[in-house]
Amino acid sequence: MSRVRGVDVGGTFTDVFVLDEATGKASVAKVPTSRPDQSRGFLAGIGADGADLAEASVIVHGTTAGTNALLERKGARVGIITTMGLRDVLEMRRRDRPRTWGLRGDFDPVVPRHLRLEVAERTLADGSIRTPVDLDAVRAAAATLLDAGCQAVAVLFANAYANPANEAAALAALRAVWPNDHVRGSAEILPEIRECERFSTTALNAFLQPEVSGYIDRLAGALSAGGFGGEFLIVQSNGGVMSTESACRLPVRTALSGPAAGVIAAGHIAQSAGFENVITGDMGGTSFDVALIAGGQSMLSPQTAIDFGMVVRTPMIEITTIGAGGGSIAWVDKGGLLNIGPESAGSMPGPVAYGLGNTRPTVTDANAVLGRIDPDRPIGGALARLDVAAAAAAIDAHVGQPLALSTTAAAEAILRVANARMAGAIRLVSVERGFDPKRFAFMPFGGGGALHTGAMLKEVGIGRAIIPRYPGVTSAMGCVIADMRQDFVQTINALTKALDTARLRVLLQRQVDAGFALLDAALSRFERRDIVVALDMAYVGQTHTVAVPLNVTLQAGRIAEPTVAEIEAAFDTAYRATYGRLLAGGARRVMNLRCAVIGRRPKFDLKSLAPMDGSVAGARVGTRRVHFSDAWHETAIYDRLRLPVGAEIAGPAILAQPDTTVLIEPGLTGRVDAFGNTILEPREA
Repeated sequence: MSRVRGVDVGGTFTDVFVLDEATGKASVAKVPTSRPDQSRGFLAGIGADGADLAEASVIVHGTTAGTNALLERKGARVGIITTMGLRDVLEMRRRDRPRTWGLRGDFDPVVPRHLRLEVAERTLADGSIRTPVDLDAVRAAAATLLDAGCQAVAVLFANAYANPANEAAALAALRAVWPNDHVRGSAEILPEIRECERFSTTALNAFLQPEVSGYIDRLAGALSAGGFGGEFLIVQSNGGVMSTESACRLPVRTALSGPAAGVIAAGHIAQSAGFENVITGDMGGTSFDVALIAGGQSMLSPQTAIDFGMVVRTPMIEITTIGAGGGSIAWVDKGGLLNIGPESAGSMPGPVAYGLGNTRPTVTDANAVLGRIDPDRPIGGALARLDVAAAAAAIDAHVGQPLALSTTAAAEAILRVANARMAGAIRLVSVERGFDPKRFAFMPFGGGGALHTGAMLKEVGIGRAIIPRYPGVTSAMGCVIADMRQDFVQTINALTKALDTARLRVLLQRQVDAGFALLDAALSRFERRDIVVALDMAYVGQTHTVAVPLNVTLQAGRIAEPTVAEIEAAFDTAYRATYGRLLAGGARRVMNLRCAVIGRRPKFDLKSLAPMDGSVAGARVGTRRVHFSDAWHETAIYDRLRLPVGAEIAGPAILAQPDTTVLIEPGLTGRVDAFGNTILEPREA
């Protein structure tokens, strides 16, 4: 068994990337995402190449099951048992509101108030227990929640990060009476200070657990029935992979699983091609996801919010998402302004051109009307032909007539608005964070990203773009590339001058041992194992912390004890790099210890994707009228996968392939590099 399969389930398509590790050859597939049960599309994609599942050694899945459940509020009915007086923490949050300048704002937590029950217990911030938990009250609360139809329960006790004893006792009592395994405590999910974030993350984990674990169990069962006997892994939001057991226990860590896999693949592709700084743009059917990779490293955020008020505190690749995918619907508001999204036609019914019942125009419909998509070769292979006439009629009815524009002008307007929104998202992750986009290359992927590359170069001022060999399945490729990773956190909350470094070493050793145990249990082969350690630190009196990387040595599996001097010097370096200066005489505090244990999975040589032979003339398959910059151009069409390394194509041109369409606008030139990527740059005068 030598085949590794990556499967990414998106809003419109399910993408598959298959790597034969023995030969280095790769194949791709793209099938429509099935709704509401995404597992059907997953299984259809897995079998699209006709290969025997028994030949697969590893299947890695990037899933949106958790993301969709959160966004659509379609998780489980959850009950909460919490400390007396803390029933409303989920609702109070941090006293923020959906609209900053509004006087009113509605927010409904995923657990309604009547399912949030209080019991007597109290653990103090120093870890001492003032009041042991009332286990009779816990059992009574469990009975009440079960009678109310709850499928999962979360235990959220004050200061459980400092001492989880009361939570552990309550969990033991609950597990003796609860009919399933969906019982979790906050110290198990996030042993970290700050009740709002800890309570929210744990509640959302419980909200997702029945849905995500059920989905994964169905997939695992179907794969096993199909003859698969290898390892089934799930992509995390931090860009690493974890076992299905971990994913079922910690589904909240899959909240941005699919988009994270795309960023991981983009980083590997870019570094192989010699690009350290890249801005990625993943344009699927529903959204446009943007991330920044600087110095070869993707940006990690300690927490994010999935929609307003649903805070998830777990390491995640920083991804900005807007509703500007290929299926995003174009509409004119009451003020006569053209808008794109956030509503999407998804995979069913899809764009108007799909002929499956939608009557409102989308970004894909605009591209089809302007000749940028071949109507006889729609991506995904599920449709024989696109209905361009129906797309034109929808654009005329919903955009052209309300704005007094011709059909062509209306289609162009749809793309301009979509491009402006996408460019705004790119500026948000670059310019507004102090990065000059001119120092970056743009990497578009997803089914629609390569159609908008030229517009992004012009709108944002990026100098060049690198288009992967298989843009439409980049996230699926990222599943194959991603390393196995486990993140740990533990609150310390101590001044550096009073820091017990021996205890710090014990806690860190415990995290490392737990991470290594998970790697040992995996079937994957690792080239090496890495440990990444950081401390969340701040000056006394400050609320916000800085991440302080800590160099630790490991000998015979044992961690060397760090010194206070080393920790303070590392803090000074990190603080100065963040704020430009230090606060003379300020006392320093260590808030949290963080550790990531990473098993580096083998990477395949991307040169195996490059075409071995062929010619530019042999790759040319005809011409088509395509609309660029207010005019129609007779445009050369090429089979992109047949273009040889070193080939140069001057725009206007279209490079067609099964998973996407690459648009080379007038004034740009595309060059095929040694890895099969297409480097897009302005043509020299």
